[in-house]
Parts: sequence; C-alpha cells; structure tokens
Amino acid sequence: MLDLIVLLLPIAGLLLWWMIGSMTEHGHLASLERRERELAGIEVSSLPHPSSPAPGSEPKLVTAEVVLASDGFKTWVFGLRNLFGGESKSFSRLYQRARREAVVRLKTAARDAGCNAVCNLRVESADIGGNANGGKAMPMAVCALSGTAYRREAPTP
Repeated sequence: MLDLIVLLLPIAGLLLWWMIGSMTEHGHLASLERRERELAGIEVSSLPHPSSPAPGSEPKLVTAEVVLASDGFKTWVFGLRNLFGGESKSFSRLYQRARREAVVRLKTAARDAGCNAVCNLRVESADIGGNANGGKAMPMAVCALSGTAYRREAPTP
C-alpha cells in the first residue's frame, strides 16, 4: 500500500501542476483576445515614419515591457525535453504570449496618450531565467517594445 502511495503522490503533484498552469494560461489567452479586440483600431507598424498623421499631431514615445514566467509543469517537461533534444513548443508559446501582452500594453499606452497609431516599433526579447542562469532558475520570457505614437488622420470616404 505504501508503494502505491509513493508512486501516486508524484503523479498527483504533476497533474496538479499541469491543471493550474493550463488554467492560468487559458485565462491569460482569453484576456489577451478580449483586449486585442478592444484595441484593434490602433495601428502598429515598424515603418520609420508616421503614415498620414493628423495635422498638429504631436508624436510621443510609448514603451511597454512584459516578463512572463513558465509554470512548474512546463519547466519539468522542458527538463525532460532537454534530455532528448528538440524544440520546446511550450517556451515558444510563452514568448508569443509575452509579445502579444507587450503589444496590448503598448497600444494601451498609445490610446492613453490620445493617439491611434504607432510607428517605428522596436522589439527586444530575452530569456532572464532558465538558460540565462545555467538552467537553475524558472524560465522567464521578457519582451520590451518601444515606438512612436501619433494621431492618424481619419480616412476620407
């Protein structure tokens, strides 16, 4: 009986890690989708100059930064994946979520500044946990964005 408990306890812990991580990730993705729809009218471009700025529009620097940490289960699976090699899709998704969250925050900053477009977008990303600390820390994805926010002229029909 004790052997069964010793076997089931780690499995129950991994299952709990997986459930909590999945619920957190799904909640964040739902929040991202809702906020992306709300901010869909704000155009973001990497072009160096504003396209059709409104007369008298004052450009403003806007920035956004996000740090997302991986959950325990994905980190454990990544450790197993390292033994065999190959791409870690869970960390690719982590970086995609970090970038999407940073874009939402950048658009929010532009809207709060009274602007409806951002140009000259610059993206920086890094790994500040996991591999950056010799694999001894929780993996974390950083995404920092900056751009020039401006008021765009409304299109004429």
